[in-house]
Amino acid sequence: MKINYRSFSLPFKYPFTISKGTKTHQPTLIVELEHFGIKGYGEAPAISYYNIPVEKMIADLEQKKTFAEKFAFTEPDRYWHYLHHLFPQNHFLVCALDIAAWDMYGKLKGKPLYKFWKEAFNDDMVTDYTIGIDTIEKMVEKMKEKPWPIYKIKLGTDQDIEIVTALRKQTDARFRIDANAAWTADEALEKIPRLKDLGVELIEQPLAKDDWEGMKKLYEHSPLPLIADESCVYEQDVEKCFHHFHGINIKLTKCSGITPALRMITKARELDMKVMVGCMNESTVGSAAIVHLMPLIDYVDVDGPLLLSQDLASGFTYQEGHIHPSTENGLGIKMLENIG
Repeated sequence: MKINYRSFSLPFKYPFTISKGTKTHQPTLIVELEHFGIKGYGEAPAISYYNIPVEKMIADLEQKKTFAEKFAFTEPDRYWHYLHHLFPQNHFLVCALDIAAWDMYGKLKGKPLYKFWKEAFNDDMVTDYTIGIDTIEKMVEKMKEKPWPIYKIKLGTDQDIEIVTALRKQTDARFRIDANAAWTADEALEKIPRLKDLGVELIEQPLAKDDWEGMKKLYEHSPLPLIADESCVYEQDVEKCFHHFHGINIKLTKCSGITPALRMITKARELDMKVMVGCMNESTVGSAAIVHLMPLIDYVDVDGPLLLSQDLASGFTYQEGHIHPSTENGLGIKMLENIG
Protein backbone atom coordinates (compact mmCIF):
# COMPACT_ATOMS: atom_id res chain seq x y z
CA MET A 1 0.00 0.00 0.00
CA LYS A 2 0.92 3.65 -0.41
CA ILE A 3 -0.22 6.39 1.99
CA ASN A 4 -0.46 10.05 1.04
CA TYR A 5 -1.97 12.88 3.08
CA ARG A 6 -2.79 16.58 3.07
CA SER A 7 -3.87 18.95 5.80
CA PHE A 8 -6.45 21.70 5.43
CA SER A 9 -7.93 24.52 7.48
CA LEU A 10 -11.54 24.75 6.34
CA PRO A 11 -13.38 28.03 7.03
CA PHE A 12 -16.79 28.04 8.71
CA LYS A 13 -19.62 30.09 7.25
CA TYR A 14 -20.10 31.55 10.74
CA PRO A 15 -17.75 31.42 13.73
CA PHE A 16 -18.63 28.11 15.41
CA THR A 17 -19.26 28.47 19.14
CA ILE A 18 -20.09 25.81 21.73
CA SER A 19 -19.76 25.92 25.51
CA LYS A 20 -16.05 25.04 25.17
CA GLY A 21 -15.10 27.95 22.90
CA THR A 22 -15.19 29.50 19.41
CA LYS A 23 -13.38 28.74 16.17
CA THR A 24 -13.47 30.21 12.66
CA HIS A 25 -11.72 27.33 10.84
CA GLN A 26 -11.69 23.54 11.12
CA PRO A 27 -8.23 21.99 10.80
CA THR A 28 -8.45 18.54 9.26
CA LEU A 29 -6.28 15.76 7.85
CA ILE A 30 -7.15 13.89 4.65
CA VAL A 31 -5.40 10.57 4.00
CA GLU A 32 -5.26 8.54 0.79
CA LEU A 33 -4.61 4.80 0.78
CA GLU A 34 -3.69 3.15 -2.52
CA HIS A 35 -3.67 -0.62 -3.05
CA PHE A 36 -3.26 -2.17 -6.52
CA GLY A 37 -4.26 1.15 -8.08
CA ILE A 38 -7.45 1.50 -6.00
CA LYS A 39 -7.55 4.63 -3.84
CA GLY A 40 -9.49 5.16 -0.64
CA TYR A 41 -9.92 8.41 1.31
CA GLY A 42 -10.42 9.18 4.97
CA GLU A 43 -10.56 12.20 7.23
CA ALA A 44 -9.91 13.20 10.82
CA PRO A 45 -10.66 16.75 12.00
CA ALA A 46 -8.53 18.12 14.84
CA ILE A 47 -10.43 19.07 18.00
CA SER A 48 -8.47 21.31 20.36
CA TYR A 49 -9.86 19.97 23.64
CA TYR A 50 -8.77 16.43 22.72
CA ASN A 51 -5.17 17.65 22.23
CA ILE A 52 -4.57 15.89 18.93
CA PRO A 53 -3.72 18.63 16.40
CA VAL A 54 -3.17 17.87 12.74
CA GLU A 55 0.56 18.32 13.31
CA LYS A 56 0.58 15.42 15.78
CA MET A 57 -1.35 13.19 13.38
CA ILE A 58 1.21 13.93 10.66
CA ALA A 59 4.20 13.45 12.97
CA ASP A 60 2.90 10.09 14.21
CA LEU A 61 2.12 8.95 10.67
CA GLU A 62 5.54 9.97 9.36
CA GLN A 63 7.25 8.13 12.20
CA LYS A 64 5.55 4.81 11.38
CA LYS A 65 4.42 5.32 7.78
CA THR A 66 6.53 2.43 6.46
CA PHE A 67 4.84 0.01 8.89
CA ALA A 68 1.35 1.29 8.01
CA GLU A 69 2.10 0.81 4.31
CA LYS A 70 3.62 -2.68 4.61
CA PHE A 71 0.51 -4.29 6.10
CA ALA A 72 -0.89 -7.05 3.84
CA PHE A 73 -4.36 -5.57 3.41
CA THR A 74 -7.32 -7.95 3.09
CA GLU A 75 -10.17 -6.33 5.04
CA PRO A 76 -10.67 -3.18 7.12
CA ASP A 77 -11.20 -4.69 10.57
CA ARG A 78 -7.85 -6.54 10.46
CA TYR A 79 -6.14 -3.32 9.36
CA TRP A 80 -7.88 -1.38 12.16
CA HIS A 81 -6.56 -3.80 14.79
CA TYR A 82 -3.05 -3.38 13.37
CA LEU A 83 -3.36 0.43 13.33
CA HIS A 84 -4.86 0.44 16.84
CA HIS A 85 -1.63 -1.11 18.15
CA LEU A 86 0.62 0.89 15.83
CA PHE A 87 -0.83 4.26 16.95
CA PRO A 88 -2.21 3.53 20.46
CA GLN A 89 -2.32 7.21 21.47
CA ASN A 90 -3.76 8.65 18.25
CA HIS A 91 -7.34 7.53 17.66
CA PHE A 92 -7.90 10.44 15.28
CA LEU A 93 -5.20 9.25 12.88
CA VAL A 94 -6.46 5.66 13.13
CA CYS A 95 -9.93 6.95 12.22
CA ALA A 96 -8.71 8.65 9.04
CA LEU A 97 -6.85 5.52 7.94
CA ASP A 98 -9.76 3.23 8.87
CA ILE A 99 -12.25 5.27 6.84
CA ALA A 100 -9.84 5.24 3.89
CA ALA A 101 -9.47 1.47 4.26
CA TRP A 102 -13.26 1.00 4.16
CA ASP A 103 -13.52 3.27 1.10
CA MET A 104 -10.83 1.24 -0.64
CA TYR A 105 -12.40 -2.06 0.45
CA GLY A 106 -15.82 -1.06 -0.91
CA LYS A 107 -14.21 -0.23 -4.25
CA LEU A 108 -12.29 -3.52 -4.28
CA LYS A 109 -15.52 -5.46 -3.57
CA GLY A 110 -17.71 -3.36 -5.87
CA LYS A 111 -20.18 -2.17 -3.19
CA PRO A 112 -21.26 1.07 -1.51
CA LEU A 113 -20.36 0.72 2.17
CA TYR A 114 -23.93 0.60 3.50
CA LYS A 115 -24.54 -2.58 1.48
CA PHE A 116 -22.08 -4.45 3.72
CA TRP A 117 -24.59 -4.14 6.60
CA LYS A 118 -27.94 -3.34 4.95
CA GLU A 119 -29.11 -3.89 1.40
CA ALA A 120 -31.34 -0.82 1.39
CA PHE A 121 -30.46 2.74 2.37
CA ASN A 122 -32.90 4.47 4.71
CA ASP A 123 -33.42 7.94 3.29
CA ASP A 124 -36.36 8.66 5.62
CA MET A 125 -33.96 9.79 8.33
CA VAL A 126 -33.27 13.53 8.53
CA THR A 127 -30.05 15.11 9.72
CA ASP A 128 -30.22 18.02 12.09
CA TYR A 129 -28.60 21.39 11.36
CA THR A 130 -26.55 22.98 14.13
CA ILE A 131 -27.10 26.48 15.49
CA GLY A 132 -23.99 27.44 17.45
CA ILE A 133 -24.05 29.69 20.51
CA ASP A 134 -24.30 33.38 19.68
CA THR A 135 -26.46 36.34 20.60
CA ILE A 136 -30.15 35.48 20.52
CA GLU A 137 -30.61 37.75 17.52
CA LYS A 138 -27.78 36.09 15.61
CA MET A 139 -29.03 32.57 16.43
CA VAL A 140 -32.47 33.52 15.14
CA GLU A 141 -30.85 34.95 12.00
CA LYS A 142 -28.87 31.75 11.40
CA MET A 143 -32.00 29.64 11.76
CA LYS A 144 -34.10 31.81 9.47
CA GLU A 145 -31.35 31.72 6.84
CA LYS A 146 -31.45 27.90 6.82
CA PRO A 147 -35.02 26.52 6.96
CA TRP A 148 -34.64 22.94 8.18
CA PRO A 149 -36.84 20.20 9.69
CA ILE A 150 -34.57 19.53 12.72
CA TYR A 151 -32.18 21.87 14.48
CA LYS A 152 -29.46 20.99 16.97
CA ILE A 153 -29.13 23.99 19.28
CA LYS A 154 -25.93 24.48 21.24
CA LEU A 155 -26.58 25.67 24.80
CA GLY A 156 -24.61 26.23 27.99
CA THR A 157 -25.29 29.89 28.75
CA ASP A 158 -27.23 31.94 31.29
CA GLN A 159 -29.85 32.53 28.58
CA ASP A 160 -30.57 28.95 27.53
CA ILE A 161 -34.34 29.10 28.02
CA GLU A 162 -34.58 32.54 26.45
CA ILE A 163 -32.63 31.30 23.40
CA VAL A 164 -34.90 28.32 22.81
CA THR A 165 -38.03 30.40 23.45
CA ALA A 166 -36.93 32.94 20.82
CA LEU A 167 -36.08 30.22 18.29
CA ARG A 168 -39.35 28.40 18.91
CA LYS A 169 -41.28 31.54 17.96
CA GLN A 170 -39.77 31.27 14.48
CA THR A 171 -40.42 27.62 13.58
CA ASP A 172 -42.30 24.40 14.31
CA ALA A 173 -39.18 22.32 13.50
CA ARG A 174 -37.93 19.66 15.90
CA PHE A 175 -35.27 20.86 18.34
CA ARG A 176 -32.40 18.85 19.78
CA ILE A 177 -30.30 20.41 22.53
CA ASP A 178 -26.56 19.89 22.99
CA ALA A 179 -25.23 21.35 26.23
CA ASN A 180 -21.69 20.01 25.64
CA ALA A 181 -21.35 19.12 29.34
CA ALA A 182 -22.06 22.69 30.49
CA TRP A 183 -24.80 22.14 33.09
CA THR A 184 -24.85 20.95 36.67
CA ALA A 185 -27.39 18.28 37.64
CA ASP A 186 -29.55 20.88 39.41
CA GLU A 187 -29.48 23.19 36.38
CA ALA A 188 -30.44 20.31 34.11
CA LEU A 189 -33.32 19.24 36.35
CA GLU A 190 -34.62 22.80 36.25
CA LYS A 191 -34.11 23.41 32.52
CA ILE A 192 -35.10 20.11 30.92
CA PRO A 193 -38.84 20.19 31.83
CA ARG A 194 -39.02 23.74 30.45
CA LEU A 195 -37.23 22.66 27.29
CA LYS A 196 -39.68 19.78 26.89
CA ASP A 197 -42.52 22.31 26.99
CA LEU A 198 -40.74 24.17 24.16
CA GLY A 199 -40.87 21.11 21.92
CA VAL A 200 -37.36 19.74 22.44
CA GLU A 201 -36.88 16.13 21.33
CA LEU A 202 -33.74 15.11 23.27
CA ILE A 203 -30.80 16.41 25.30
CA GLU A 204 -27.21 15.62 24.40
CA GLN A 205 -24.49 15.51 27.08
CA PRO A 206 -26.09 17.71 29.74
CA LEU A 207 -23.44 17.17 32.45
CA ALA A 208 -19.67 16.86 32.74
CA LYS A 209 -18.41 13.66 31.11
CA ASP A 210 -17.44 12.06 34.43
CA ASP A 211 -20.44 13.16 36.51
CA TRP A 212 -21.88 9.65 36.66
CA GLU A 213 -23.68 10.26 39.95
CA GLY A 214 -25.39 13.34 38.53
CA MET A 215 -26.30 11.50 35.34
CA LYS A 216 -27.82 8.61 37.29
CA LYS A 217 -30.08 11.08 39.10
CA LEU A 218 -30.90 12.91 35.89
CA TYR A 219 -31.61 9.66 34.03
CA GLU A 220 -34.19 8.73 36.67
CA HIS A 221 -36.00 12.07 36.53
CA SER A 222 -35.53 13.55 33.05
CA PRO A 223 -38.73 13.86 30.97
CA LEU A 224 -36.58 13.82 27.80
CA PRO A 225 -34.15 11.21 26.40
CA LEU A 226 -30.52 11.85 27.33
CA ILE A 227 -27.80 11.07 24.77
CA ALA A 228 -24.15 10.61 25.77
CA ASP A 229 -21.43 12.32 23.72
CA GLU A 230 -18.33 13.28 25.72
CA SER A 231 -19.18 10.44 28.15
CA CYS A 232 -19.09 7.88 25.32
CA VAL A 233 -15.83 8.09 23.40
CA TYR A 234 -14.56 4.51 23.13
CA GLU A 235 -16.12 1.06 22.87
CA GLN A 236 -15.80 0.35 26.59
CA ASP A 237 -17.81 3.50 27.38
CA VAL A 238 -21.06 2.14 25.91
CA GLU A 239 -21.73 -0.14 28.85
CA LYS A 240 -20.77 2.61 31.33
CA CYS A 241 -23.55 4.77 29.86
CA PHE A 242 -26.20 2.09 30.42
CA HIS A 243 -28.78 3.34 32.98
CA HIS A 244 -27.16 6.78 32.90
CA PHE A 245 -28.18 7.76 29.37
CA HIS A 246 -30.96 6.61 27.05
CA GLY A 247 -28.62 6.55 24.08
CA ILE A 248 -25.15 7.31 22.76
CA ASN A 249 -23.72 9.62 20.13
CA ILE A 250 -20.83 7.94 18.31
CA LYS A 251 -18.17 10.20 16.81
CA LEU A 252 -16.00 8.33 14.32
CA THR A 253 -12.98 10.55 14.92
CA LYS A 254 -13.06 9.99 18.68
CA CYS A 255 -13.76 6.25 18.69
CA SER A 256 -11.17 5.69 15.89
CA GLY A 257 -13.26 4.90 12.84
CA ILE A 258 -16.03 2.89 11.22
CA THR A 259 -14.72 -0.45 12.51
CA PRO A 260 -15.18 0.27 16.26
CA ALA A 261 -18.35 2.29 15.55
CA LEU A 262 -19.99 -0.85 14.13
CA ARG A 263 -19.18 -2.71 17.35
CA MET A 264 -20.47 0.18 19.47
CA ILE A 265 -23.77 0.13 17.57
CA THR A 266 -24.10 -3.62 18.17
CA LYS A 267 -23.41 -3.21 21.89
CA ALA A 268 -25.87 -0.33 22.26
CA ARG A 269 -28.56 -2.42 20.57
CA GLU A 270 -27.90 -5.28 23.01
CA LEU A 271 -28.53 -2.79 25.84
CA ASP A 272 -31.67 -1.40 24.13
CA MET A 273 -30.10 2.05 23.84
CA LYS A 274 -30.72 4.58 21.09
CA VAL A 275 -27.87 5.37 18.69
CA MET A 276 -26.88 8.63 17.06
CA VAL A 277 -23.81 9.11 14.88
CA GLY A 278 -22.58 12.67 14.95
CA CYS A 279 -20.08 14.81 13.13
CA MET A 280 -17.13 16.90 14.24
CA ASN A 281 -17.34 19.40 11.38
CA GLU A 282 -15.87 17.01 8.80
CA SER A 283 -15.92 17.81 5.12
CA THR A 284 -17.85 15.50 2.79
CA VAL A 285 -14.99 12.96 3.06
CA GLY A 286 -15.56 12.14 6.74
CA SER A 287 -19.26 12.94 6.56
CA ALA A 288 -19.81 10.30 3.87
CA ALA A 289 -18.59 7.66 6.34
CA ILE A 290 -21.36 8.78 8.74
CA VAL A 291 -23.94 8.70 5.96
CA HIS A 292 -23.21 5.04 5.20
CA LEU A 293 -23.97 4.13 8.84
CA MET A 294 -27.45 5.66 8.70
CA PRO A 295 -29.33 2.38 8.03
CA LEU A 296 -28.12 1.14 11.44
CA ILE A 297 -29.00 4.10 13.69
CA ASP A 298 -31.85 6.19 15.14
CA TYR A 299 -30.55 9.76 14.78
CA VAL A 300 -27.95 11.33 12.53
CA ASP A 301 -26.04 14.59 12.89
CA VAL A 302 -24.13 15.03 9.66
CA ASP A 303 -24.26 18.73 8.86
CA GLY A 304 -20.51 19.37 8.73
CA PRO A 305 -20.40 20.26 5.02
CA LEU A 306 -23.35 22.64 5.52
CA LEU A 307 -21.47 24.58 8.21
CA LEU A 308 -18.28 24.98 6.17
CA SER A 309 -17.75 27.47 3.35
CA GLN A 310 -15.17 25.18 1.70
CA ASP A 311 -15.57 21.46 1.00
CA LEU A 312 -13.09 18.87 -0.23
CA ALA A 313 -15.26 16.33 -2.05
CA SER A 314 -18.68 15.54 -3.46
CA GLY A 315 -20.54 12.33 -2.75
CA PHE A 316 -24.00 12.79 -1.24
CA THR A 317 -26.72 15.40 -1.40
CA TYR A 318 -29.10 17.05 1.07
CA GLN A 319 -32.75 17.54 0.20
CA GLU A 320 -34.79 19.26 2.92
CA GLY A 321 -32.75 17.44 5.53
CA HIS A 322 -32.94 14.04 3.83
CA ILE A 323 -29.66 12.59 2.61
CA HIS A 324 -29.16 10.81 -0.68
CA PRO A 325 -25.86 8.91 -0.95
CA SER A 326 -23.91 8.32 -4.10
CA THR A 327 -24.46 4.97 -5.82
CA GLU A 328 -20.71 4.67 -6.38
CA ASN A 329 -18.69 2.04 -4.51
CA GLY A 330 -16.97 2.59 -1.17
CA LEU A 331 -17.75 5.99 0.31
CA GLY A 332 -18.99 7.11 -3.09
CA ILE A 333 -17.05 10.35 -2.94
CA LYS A 334 -15.10 12.26 -5.55
CA MET A 335 -12.29 14.52 -4.38
CA LEU A 336 -12.59 18.05 -5.75
CA GLU A 337 -9.86 19.01 -8.17
CA ASN A 338 -9.67 22.65 -7.12
CA ILE A 339 -8.90 22.11 -3.43
CA GLY A 340 -6.09 24.39 -2.32
